[in-house]
Amino acid sequence: MSEMLRAPAEVKYAEELDYLESVDTDPKPFSWRLSPRMVRLFVLGSERADGLDREIPQKWFGDRTFVERSIVTLASDRGLLLIGDPGTGKSWLAELLAAAICRNSTLVVQGTAGTTEDHIKYSWNVSMVIARGQSRESMIPSPIMTAMEQGVIGRFEELTRSTSDVQDALISILSEKYVSIPELDHDNIVFARPGFSIIATANSRDRGVNDLSSALKRRFNFVRIPVVTNKRSEAEIVRFRTEELLRRHQIALDVPPNLLDILLQSFADLRAAAASATSDDEKLESALSTAEQIGVLEDAILHSQFFGDRTLRAATLAGSLVGSLARRSPEDLAILNKYLHGVVEPRAKQDGGGWEGFLDGGRQAIASLS
Repeated sequence: MSEMLRAPAEVKYAEELDYLESVDTDPKPFSWRLSPRMVRLFVLGSERADGLDREIPQKWFGDRTFVERSIVTLASDRGLLLIGDPGTGKSWLAELLAAAICRNSTLVVQGTAGTTEDHIKYSWNVSMVIARGQSRESMIPSPIMTAMEQGVIGRFEELTRSTSDVQDALISILSEKYVSIPELDHDNIVFARPGFSIIATANSRDRGVNDLSSALKRRFNFVRIPVVTNKRSEAEIVRFRTEELLRRHQIALDVPPNLLDILLQSFADLRAAAASATSDDEKLESALSTAEQIGVLEDAILHSQFFGDRTLRAATLAGSLVGSLARRSPEDLAILNKYLHGVVEPRAKQDGGGWEGFLDGGRQAIASLS
């Protein structure tokens, strides 16, 4: 753990998973390490009614029906597609599910315009092919093929960013459950073992980039992850991620509740402004997601730790917000400046407190970028 910049979920929560596996008496599909009920409990956390002799903390914050539908899908022979706006926790949920089901969340293909069939099937070790010819030993299986051979979960991130050729190749894997290797005369088919499935994610903002074909859509069950708009839920997510950050960096710093409220309210204000905007020029390029909110807070905490007095202040938070969200110049700077003068300034005059420091810090940040 100490030698990993970011440990995968099955390593980070290994002790929890060992415990759940030891007390799990429910039936398990295929080769699953945990039963569906325990998978849900691992992701969403335990309650008193679960009857465990220890608490399992919640790791993903959202509607439990999304998690239950995802688990049921993976227990069938269909793939799971998690779709939603950036920063809604799709990848984190996929990682948690894979960690709980098979204790391996690292068999991942990242979808890009440069992703090829080789990335989801196999490629060759050229030096071994030259020396010994084509054989199973000289073949390099993709993460998806490895998942098939082991009967575990494979993950495909940003599916809609990959080309139609790659998506077509995935149709065959999901429907036939095997990959043929025509270059070999013998041992030339890799069959999926029971327990194999694919969790894919897709960004709803990428619609029109490489839309999924009807054939591929039929191979997936869709679970749409909405943007978190409930302030209480969003505060829990931000607090959970921030505590992880502080532990990882071994930083002893408290996030004042009023500053967390200011961060949540500022994002809510900016989302409302984006929703009422009549053109793209009046919207920030940022998705204003919960993930970006966490990034703003992380930046402010680290700045306070390394270049401040190790106390998180409203001005530092505002500077991080401007620096993180102002991606276009001058459009985004103009939108943030309008927000500061039209919303934050009246609020600072009326409520005072941290809003005054937030206003000053935002103005200074915009001036430095202008």
